[in-house]
Amino acid sequence: MATPELMSDCSRCFGLCCVLLPFAAASGFGVDKPGGTPCLNLLDDDRCGIHTSLREDGWPGCTVFECFGAGQQVSQVTYSGRSWREQDNLGEMGAVLSVMRQLHEMLVHLTEVGRRSPDPAAESARAEITTLTEADPETLLTYDLDSLHQRVGGLLADASARVRRPWPAARDRSRADLAEIRLTGDLRGWGFRGATMIRADLRGADLREADLLGADLRDADVRGSDLSSALFLTQPQVNASVGDATTVLPEGLARPGRWLA
Repeated sequence: MATPELMSDCSRCFGLCCVLLPFAAASGFGVDKPGGTPCLNLLDDDRCGIHTSLREDGWPGCTVFECFGAGQQVSQVTYSGRSWREQDNLGEMGAVLSVMRQLHEMLVHLTEVGRRSPDPAAESARAEITTLTEADPETLLTYDLDSLHQRVGGLLADASARVRRPWPAARDRSRADLAEIRLTGDLRGWGFRGATMIRADLRGADLREADLLGADLRDADVRGSDLSSALFLTQPQVNASVGDATTVLPEGLARPGRWLA
């Protein structure tokens, strides 16, 4: 079974994130909105009416969000091309989208393991999750997701240790509070798993092989930094940070347009 698409394609989704997910103005979404209620900016064709001016109009949260392809998977596979407009249980659909997004994010990381440090156990987990993404709503909602997260987390930690082995002296700042801290120079192989790095100053830092799994990079300054081979860096983390034309990103991650503004 082929791995599902792991990047969002809004043209094949019914605007699920704009309808099924709750919004909070304090989190950068313009207004407070409960899950299951269409966003006031959603058009009849399920496109965003202010997509080109989200930040200027007070919706920066939308520019950070990425579903990893879960939206089109739920739209086209789980519900066989039936829009939310045709459903009578948006609560179920919202829960399915949440589960699918987690599955797709795990697939993103396991695919990276397969590319950078192949491991039979990781490949087996990837195949299992790929099969699960094809399942019906009941199967998705009753699957032991906590156990799966724990298992995949262990596989990612093992892969991280293998990739970072050439830097035995690298520091481990996993889950550390590094908000607004200045970190520069050679940070190759450092561990930043789950670290709080809000507004951290990382300008010009060498972050190759640094493990950034789950790190909070909101407004972290990565201008001029080398992230070309950073581990487990995702598009939402990139979108939330502050970079420029000299920031080096891993292949497959897009440079946010505002970085060049």
